[in-house]
This record gives sequence, C-alpha cells and structure tokens, in this order.
Amino acid sequence: MIAAVRVRGRTGVKKGIQDTMSMLKLTRINHLVFIHEDPTYKGMLVKAKDYITWGEIDVETVSQIITKRGKLSGNVKVTEEYIKENTDYSSIEELAKAVSAGEANVEDAGIKPVFRLHPPRKGYEATKTSFKEGGSLGNREDINELVSKMI
Repeated sequence: MIAAVRVRGRTGVKKGIQDTMSMLKLTRINHLVFIHEDPTYKGMLVKAKDYITWGEIDVETVSQIITKRGKLSGNVKVTEEYIKENTDYSSIEELAKAVSAGEANVEDAGIKPVFRLHPPRKGYEATKTSFKEGGSLGNREDINELVSKMI
C-alpha cells in the first residue's frame, strides 16, 4: 500500500496535473490518501510528482492514522466499537492490516478516504525540490517518518 501526501498548494498548477490530483482526492495541502500499487496509479503519482510525495507505509502507521485522523460521515471519529459493529474486522489494527495488504479499502469500512493531517513538526525540508535532492517531493520509498510527524 502506498500513502500519498500533498505538499504544495493550488497556485500555478497546470490543468492536467490539477485534474490528476483531484482524481487522487488530494485537493488540499497535508491531505493523505491510501493508494493501491497499480501501474495506473503509479503513472498518476509520477505526473503529479512536483506537488506530492508518496511511499510505502507500514501497518502501525496505518493503524495510527485510522485511529487518530479517521473520520466517518458527519465528522465523527472512528472507534473500536464502530469497527466491530459495522465491519468484518474486530479491531482497528485488524482493519489496518487488511488495508496495508490491499485486501480492503477504508471506504468499505465507512471511513472517509482522505485524512487531514497537521503540517509536519519541524516543517518540510524543501517544498520545491525532490526527495532525492534533499527536498520533500516525489517518491520517498518509506513515508512512515514524515507521516508520524504529521499525525
């Protein structure tokens, strides 16, 4: 499972890239979505690489995101009781394992697909350069450190 986070805002974004980011549901800064590893989605990520960052995410981080930032319709927080009653999973950790394995979506559990995060503690490195050049944009194999700063 891949997590994608929008790093830069709307100003000066070309129409095609803006459409791609809206298809990915990344419409605002510091929003996170989970994406399946699929060639179509990989192409969309590469197209929007100058505005977002993405990488592999582990089960513990997925569980933290669902617990602390997951919202149901009506902006109600996700609870263990809700997961037990309304899904086939007995806990948030079990749902997080299924989501990170690609067996389930958060939408199937009734959770909103976009997670609104804080800006990272101590800030982004640089919002105009790629991760390989010391910035924050593009593919960063492991996104867990950045996301844990943002939860």
